Amino acid sequence: MSRLVKPHGGGELKPLLLSGTALKDELARAKGLKQVKMSSRETGDLIMMGIGGFTPLEGFMTKLDWQGICDGYKMANGLFWPIPVTLSTDDEGVQEGDEVALVSDTGDIMGTMKITEKYTIDKAHECMQVYKTTDLEHPGVKMVMAQGKYNLAGPVKVLSDGGFKAKYGDQFMTPAETRAKFEALGWSKIAAFQTRNPMHRSHEYLAKIAIETMDGVLIHSLLGALKPGDIPAEVRSEAIQVLIDNYFVKDTVIQAGYPLDMRYAGPREALLHALFRQNYGCSHLIVGRDHAGVGDYYGPFDAQKIFDEIPKGSLETVNMNIDWTFWCKKCGGMASQRTCPHTKDDRILLSGTKVRAMLSEGQDLPVEFSRPEVAAVLKKYYASLSAEQNVKIELKGHSAA
Repeated sequence: MSRLVKPHGGGELKPLLLSGTALKDELARAKGLKQVKMSSRETGDLIMMGIGGFTPLEGFMTKLDWQGICDGYKMANGLFWPIPVTLSTDDEGVQEGDEVALVSDTGDIMGTMKITEKYTIDKAHECMQVYKTTDLEHPGVKMVMAQGKYNLAGPVKVLSDGGFKAKYGDQFMTPAETRAKFEALGWSKIAAFQTRNPMHRSHEYLAKIAIETMDGVLIHSLLGALKPGDIPAEVRSEAIQVLIDNYFVKDTVIQAGYPLDMRYAGPREALLHALFRQNYGCSHLIVGRDHAGVGDYYGPFDAQKIFDEIPKGSLETVNMNIDWTFWCKKCGGMASQRTCPHTKDDRILLSGTKVRAMLSEGQDLPVEFSRPEVAAVLKKYYASLSAEQNVKIELKGHSAA
């Protein structure tokens, strides 16, 4: 009998991705259906339903689900869920009862759906409840406000993983695959480390704190769309792997990726991260400073506090809170605000803007901030970026002449 946490909802994993003859037949049928185009975020949500990451969802949510989640973290059936998983359209011709093909923004047929409800929402209400702001500068708010006029609800059949397995190979692991890997290693206490960035010394320290008390850590990297300026997934993955290969004990860490886009919803997104990590088999989620945040929309530890505010028993996967970490020159090593008595002048802290500027200029990052092997991967990426930008500038100048 498995010692891993049960999938969300207490049942079995519920992957909706078809295979074999069923996939072939449904794909052929889908080609004759009216199409509904999905955004990148909606496509990621559909793929998560396909691989079982959003167990036990069977499709996109109804208006009662949407309302209940916005106002009280609960779907219409009472199941805990922190952020609405919805599909939108501006198509006036799509009606309840229709069967439609779900198409990505690149034109690929990703699934089919039986529309059971077509409804409108108050987008500003969702933004205030989920993101705590209606500021269009917030990337999550911008996504919601850009949605279509109508939401469509109904069960789905998923026909593609979006090419993630082909692109990322073994790094793209489904919940069934991570659970099998944990079982094979004899792990039952697993902490998930969520990241959309390369791992510097502070992130390494967080993971190693977890390893001290857990069987292992799943470094779970986002493979979907990010905001402009974030490091591409393939570069981030390479930087993380070089860190694992050089600075972690073998079989204490697994690197994997998942297909969602970032919502930047701060505290609410931390809850979503814990929910789908439960489906992946993780008993804990590492929650550090400014988890899933952006700008100054959330307090630095709001994502930790929210776990105390939701109804008890909402999730089996629990938060593992760790304070802000850094290298302290006086301590002579990594420390946190809970363990270091010294001042900020003794701590090596670099903003993301400063790191990007140094890497873009070919400068070395302090070894106390980043392992040299990680910095080398990032410097190579920024050098190629600068070269591409220079080529564009030269071409632009040549055509103008």
